[in-house]
Order: sequence, then structure tokens, then C-alpha cells
Amino acid sequence: MTESTIGAMSKSTGISIDTLRYYDRIGLVSPANRGANGRRYYAEDDFERLRFVRRAQASGFSLEDIAELMQFRQNPGDNRGQVRAMAAARLDEIEARLADLTQLRNELRLLLSLCAQAQDGCPIIEHWGRVGG
Repeated sequence: MTESTIGAMSKSTGISIDTLRYYDRIGLVSPANRGANGRRYYAEDDFERLRFVRRAQASGFSLEDIAELMQFRQNPGDNRGQVRAMAAARLDEIEARLADLTQLRNELRLLLSLCAQAQDGCPIIEHWGRVGG
């Protein structure tokens, strides 16, 4: 089994050394071994765990949620319902955010169009001054 230093792990995953140390401190990902010099050495399965963490973060899960998901992953048991409920809740949040972003996009498109047609003043600034901001 090949082990990598924290620097190599950082370079390979794109996760900063400070973040890797933080993940170690909170128990999210622990290095496979520590050398006599105190250096952290990571194994292949650590790469997999870090990929899982990054993907879960990209999906909007908090570190607390990710720790819980990783526990489910280590001890699968009958956690499928809980995992599905967590994912469904996250999907609901994403859908709500998408709806907000769509509304903002449409509003900005309209304001840009009005701005292009305006003879004087700025519809963008005037509109944002009227909305509850």
C-alpha cells in the first residue's frame, strides 16, 4: 500500500494542507499513519474519503452532515432511509435556491432590457431602490 504525505495529498486532491489538518482535527478524515517525525501519511482509502467529502460539500452538505454520512458509509446497516431523507432535504434546498436564482436572473434580464431602452435615469438603480432589498 502506497502512502502519501500531506503535501502530496493536498496537491492531488486540491484541498489545502490547512484544510486537511482541520479535517484531521475534527475526525472527518484521519491519516492512515503518522511517522516518527509526526508527519501525516495518507493511504489510498483516504483519497476516496476526501473525494467523498469534496463531492458532498459540492452538493451543499455541511461538514456535520458529511461526518454523519461517512458514519453511515462505514457502518451501512439499515441507514438507507436516513441517507435518502438527508439527500431529499438537500435537494429541496437546492430546488428552492434554483427557483430564487431563476427569479433573480429573469429580473436582471428585464432590468437590463429596460436600461437599454431608457432615455434617462437608470432602471436598475431605481428598481432596486424600490424593492425591499
